[in-house]
Amino acid sequence: MYKSFLKRVFDLFVSLLAFPFFCLLWFVVAIAIKLDDGGPIFYKAERIGRNSKKIYMYKFRSMKVNCENILNPDGSTYNAKDDPRVTKVGRFLRESSIDEIPQILNVIKGDMSLIGPRASGWGALSNYQADEVDKMKVRPGISGYTQAYYRNGLSVREKRLYDAWYANNVSFGLDVKIFFKTIATVLKRENVYTNEASDQGSDKNETSVVVEELNKEKSEEKTSVK
Repeated sequence: MYKSFLKRVFDLFVSLLAFPFFCLLWFVVAIAIKLDDGGPIFYKAERIGRNSKKIYMYKFRSMKVNCENILNPDGSTYNAKDDPRVTKVGRFLRESSIDEIPQILNVIKGDMSLIGPRASGWGALSNYQADEVDKMKVRPGISGYTQAYYRNGLSVREKRLYDAWYANNVSFGLDVKIFFKTIATVLKRENVYTNEASDQGSDKNETSVVVEELNKEKSEEKTSVK
């Protein structure tokens, strides 16, 4: 009931409630971006949506216009504190996660949810492994399990496994926990940059570690319900 109906109702209600605040923020951020480099306010990115459909995700632009797209060896986007492609205003928008707020428009449209898996780039669709594709069973979220608990501190493989687990275990209680954890993570500003995360490039067996952790969390979730 929650996953198939109430979650969407809740998304729409909260997004419409927050829309006036978004408009006010839009005005302030727009001025800051225009004063910084005079470029576009928004950035529209191709992302994988629910049921593997293409969606266009909105963000406040944080990088210079027409800059090069740099990827890490695992296919993730290069993201470092000293990245010269990021504008002065963009650095603040990223560290505070304000650049993600325009995705409220995606939630209202029905492309995204407030809480859900991390939206992957459209070009990565063909690279998904069998145990990762369940991630696309639900709408991607403005925040989600991996963003709230790890932000950019995981490899692409680990993020996908966690997101697939979330898609198969969606509940109101889990979404509430993710919501409050997101606030704490943003305030702490930990693991903001992918290329400074401590576990990037590690040699551990990512799959076994993640699966073991997810099974433990699932067991704890069942115990709490009882």
